[in-house]
Parts: sequence; C-alpha cells; structure tokens
Amino acid sequence: MTSTPTSGRASGGTPGTPPGHPTAPAPAPTSPAPRTASGSLGTLGLFTVLLGAALPLIDFFIVNVALPSIDHDLAAGPVMLELVVAGYGLPYAVLLVLGGRLGDLFGRRRLFLAGMAAFGLTSLACGLAPDAWSLVAARVAQGAAAALMLPQVLATIHAATEGPRRAKAVSLYGATAGLSMAGGQILGGVLVAADLAGTGWRAVFLVNVPIAAAGLLLAVRTVPETRSDRPAPVDVAGTLLLAAALLSLLAPLTEGRSAGRPLWTWLSLGAFPFLAAGFWRVERRLDRTGRTPLVPPSLLDLTSLRRGLVLVLPLSAGFSGFMFVIAVSLQQGLGLGAVASGLAVVPMALAFFAASLAGPRLIRRWGTRVVPVGALLQAAGLGLIAVTAGRSWPDLSVASLVPGMAVAGLGQGLQLPVLFRVVLSDVPPERAGVGSGVMVTTQQAAITLGVATLGSLFLSLSASGSTGTALTVTLVIQLAMALLTAVLALRLPKSVS
Repeated sequence: MTSTPTSGRASGGTPGTPPGHPTAPAPAPTSPAPRTASGSLGTLGLFTVLLGAALPLIDFFIVNVALPSIDHDLAAGPVMLELVVAGYGLPYAVLLVLGGRLGDLFGRRRLFLAGMAAFGLTSLACGLAPDAWSLVAARVAQGAAAALMLPQVLATIHAATEGPRRAKAVSLYGATAGLSMAGGQILGGVLVAADLAGTGWRAVFLVNVPIAAAGLLLAVRTVPETRSDRPAPVDVAGTLLLAAALLSLLAPLTEGRSAGRPLWTWLSLGAFPFLAAGFWRVERRLDRTGRTPLVPPSLLDLTSLRRGLVLVLPLSAGFSGFMFVIAVSLQQGLGLGAVASGLAVVPMALAFFAASLAGPRLIRRWGTRVVPVGALLQAAGLGLIAVTAGRSWPDLSVASLVPGMAVAGLGQGLQLPVLFRVVLSDVPPERAGVGSGVMVTTQQAAITLGVATLGSLFLSLSASGSTGTALTVTLVIQLAMALLTAVLALRLPKSVS
C-alpha cells in the first residue's frame, strides 16, 4: 500500500535561531494537517522495524561462537577469522550515516525494504560460501546491506510516532539492541550445536533468509513511507572523508594484531586525525553556507544529543568487548561447547530485558538519573564476574557466573534504552534520518572498537599467560569504563521527552 509521508513535530527553539538549525522552531502551517492512519506506525509495523534492527546486531555477535567451527571447516586461520568479523563491521560502521541520508532522500520504507532484501541475499551467500575468501566477501556485502536497513528503523519511529508512543518505541529499540547483542551469541551456540541438516556453522547465516523474507512481507503491509520534507542531495565529499576516517581508525585496530602490526597499521592510525579534521572542516563549511552536510555540525549543538553520544561510546565498547571476551574465554580457555558458552549470557539477556521494560516508568519518575544508577549496577556485576573468575579459574562454571551476569545485565538495561531516547529527544523529524544515522554509527564504531581493543588486549594477555588472568584484567578495565559512564551520566539533562 502507499502511505502518506509523515513527520512528527519539531522541538521548540529560541528566538533568533537561524532557519534549518536543529533547534529552530518548525514554521507554523496555516491549517495543520492531521496525522492520517496510513501514516502512523502501528504495533505490527513497530515489530517489523524492530526485527530489522535486531538482524544486523545479531549477526555481528552470532559469529563469535561460530568462529572455531568456521576455522575447522574452511581452514581459515586467525587472520581470515578476524576478516570474517571485521569484513562485516567496517562497511556497516562506515555506511550507516549515508544509509540514513538516503532514507531521508528516497523514502525510509523503500530503503528499509531494499536493505532487508539485500541482507537476506547476502546472508544466503555467507551460508553457501565455499571458502574463507568467499565468506569474507559475502560478509562485506552483508555489512553494507545492514547499513542500508538499520538507520531507517529509528528514523521511521521518529517520524511516524509521537508523544508517549514514540518514547515507548525508542525504549523498545534500545531493548532490542541490547538483547540482540546477547541473544546473538545464545542463538549462535544453539545453531552450531544443533547442526541442522548438517549445516553446522552455516546455519547462523542461513537462518536470516526466511526471517528477512517474512520481514519484507510484513514491511510492505505495515510500515508507512516517510521521508524528509526537505530532502538534501548526498554530500559526496563528506561521505568519502567520513568513510576514509573510520576505515583509517577501525581497520588497523581490527586487523593489526593478527597481521603483526605492520607499517601500514601505524600509517593508517597516523592519518586518522588528519582525515577526521578534514571531514569536520568540510562539514562546517557546508553548514555555514546553507547547504546540507552529511553530519551537520549544528546537530551537535543539541546538548542531549552531544552528551548522550559521549555515553554511548564507553557503554557500547565495553558491552561488545565483554561479549567477545567471555565467548573466547569459555570456549577456548575452558573448552566449553558453543551451547554452554551461549547459555552463560542468558541471565544477562533476561535481566537486560526486564530492566528495559521497566525503563519508561523509571524515567517518568526519576528522569535520566537511572543512567548513573545503571552504570554502577553494571560495574558491580562486572566486579562479581571478575572476582568469581579470579578465584575459580580453571574450575569456573557457567552457574557461578549467574549472579554477576544478572546484575551486569540489569545495569546495562537501565542505560542503553534511556540513552537512545536522550540522543534523539530533540532531533527535529526532518533530520530523523541523519540523527539516527549519527547515533547508530557511533554505536557501531564503538562496538567495533570494543572488540578490537579489549579483544586484542585479552588475546595478547592470554597468549603470554593464563586465560583466567587475561579475563580478570579485561573485566577490571571494563568495570572502570562503567564507572566512567556513571560519572559522565551526571551531566545528562535531568528529564527526557
């Protein structure tokens, strides 16, 4: 069906704010057009877009427990295994903002459908890959498809809902994101162990195909078409510079350790600040001259967005690093199977989900103060896991991890959904695509950085000593990151719409 383009109400601005500025008030129409039923996002439509949000994140983490099987089946080796992970994460992180801009320009449902179809096809290519290089190539294409689909989710929610319904939808998005990270490893462990029809590790990719097909059918019927009222052309220079800057940072961090830290990794890291500065200068010039940059610097004038993004970085990096480290510790350090490794994070996933459901009520009563409380709970959970691992290794059991996992998951569930609401709370609907693109790019870059930095530290420490000691040290660093998040969260706006 064809739906009427919609947009929510822009946040109010202050007198003297220039037109086009993110805090500028929307021009008042002479006769406001009411929102039509065809332009709103219903319950089934919300489920559909949240399904589209879950798939890319699940696929980033579902591979963690499948890597040993991939290595055995394809004789991949450590360098190729890192490429299987990084080949997905790099294009995913680099292209997210562009995906959001394309949705603003051509229609978010249209881009969501294209991304969902491409994700299903590239997942099929991953599942049928005959060798390691074919798998890496398919993963690169899969990451690009994910970058096309994911930004449309938050942009659609922002443009096709309003008031309490929007707040609930954004909270559910945050819950979906967290559950997808933990659920990916649980699902991966079950699928690898089940060895459905002899598919082994291939099932972790092939399972996406029927899900993507169902998502396409649902989206056509239930997701309204929305786009920016004032779509802008793609900022080619900004897109290329942002891609180059992110690649120069993430590529050496993800591939440097396994490649032996060759010269290109140091040259790439050295180029990052210059590329980032060049990108920022180009964006500021476009913003000042009235054109629309890929990432409008004026968007960062929104206090809620700026301070929320600062917190998304350590939270997402710590979360992703933890999921990678715990999977490797249990499988390679203790010799546990994929199912046991996946089941270890079930208490975290359940606690995260419970906290996410309670989040909207807690925010109404306590505002953003729930974020530092959540960070302290997360730190306490990580501390429990670190003490348990330090005392029990190498006799550590999955059952002994339950208390720490549950407390850490509870703390994470009180943070992530709230931060997503904070970041987007003041973004005008006409900039929903770029706003959501900036947020998910920050999140994905942090996820990739977490695996690259904390994962590399853990692997280096375990190679030169005990895996238990490496796990404990890494957990202590993650605990420090959670405490940093608690301190930074004190600067958030006290309330959130």
